[in-house]
Amino acid sequence: MRASINTDIQEAARYLRKGEVIAIPTETVYGLAGNALDTQAVSRIFEVKNRPTFNPLIVHSYGLEGIRKFVSQLPQQIEDLADAFWPGPLTLLLPKREIIPDLVTAQNDRVAVRVPQHPLTLELLASLDFPLAAPSANPFGYISPTTAEHVMQQLGVKIPYILDGGPAQVGVESTIIGWEKDHTFKVYRLGGLSLEQIEEVVGPVAPRSAPSGSVKASGMLKSHYAPGADLFLGHIERLWEEKGGARTAVLNYRHQRPHIPFDQQYVLTPSGNMKEAAQRLFALMREIDKQDYDTILTEPVPNVGLGRAINDRLEKAQAQFKGSLYKEEASSEIVD
Repeated sequence: MRASINTDIQEAARYLRKGEVIAIPTETVYGLAGNALDTQAVSRIFEVKNRPTFNPLIVHSYGLEGIRKFVSQLPQQIEDLADAFWPGPLTLLLPKREIIPDLVTAQNDRVAVRVPQHPLTLELLASLDFPLAAPSANPFGYISPTTAEHVMQQLGVKIPYILDGGPAQVGVESTIIGWEKDHTFKVYRLGGLSLEQIEEVVGPVAPRSAPSGSVKASGMLKSHYAPGADLFLGHIERLWEEKGGARTAVLNYRHQRPHIPFDQQYVLTPSGNMKEAAQRLFALMREIDKQDYDTILTEPVPNVGLGRAINDRLEKAQAQFKGSLYKEEASSEIVD
């Protein structure tokens, strides 16, 4: 049996109330959703994704009032962030209430929460009496899906329903910010909301550190978002001299290279628009992967605003990190 794709919110809700796992749209990427308070449904999410249980999930709700039921602290700065950016591509890592199962948080005492900015999913969440745990709707470690068809191609035989909300408008996952014990903020994952925007509201945010100890949020593993082909990030001309050939694709930031066959080249954003680049990133990586190339060569984008999140995804997709997905169990505090 293959999943049905539809826009029927009531049908989606029926599956979720029965403990099923389905795909839902958000503004960032499509999520694989189940009742966050039902450990069997949460276990099914991990099973469908083939995701290690040391890697925690994000809990989605319809608004700040819904989030209050699941976190034990909501200081004023958090409410300021919520007022500024929810619904939107911001996830907050906050002290959890006992109602949230340990399986959702990988035994951590904080839970990642957000309010997605998609009308269908917000309506769905408001119709339910439970929140949804929803990592990206793709096999663990692979490129995140930005359309319903992407989900169908990879998980369509494992789930009953895909709520179709059209192409994702942001294209990369949410930014994850943690509220620390010393009442400061720390970045756990770069994403669809720039640090500059966040810092305008709450002041300086501490940078990410290398993973150590438990994985506290999605996206912290070294290897993630990877295509089937080996991807190399760096200076494209030098990489082409070393690895170029008939089975090599090139993903450029803005311009094609005249000395590389044009039919082997793809461009993220000819205009240099970083929002467009983020929106197109995963879809282009999937398109290239479908052409059965052995190798993908790509380059960093300007490391400002959304460019930081794009570069983060490209770094994690690199060939040298493949095979490390399950070697970081000792390093587990993440949300996807």
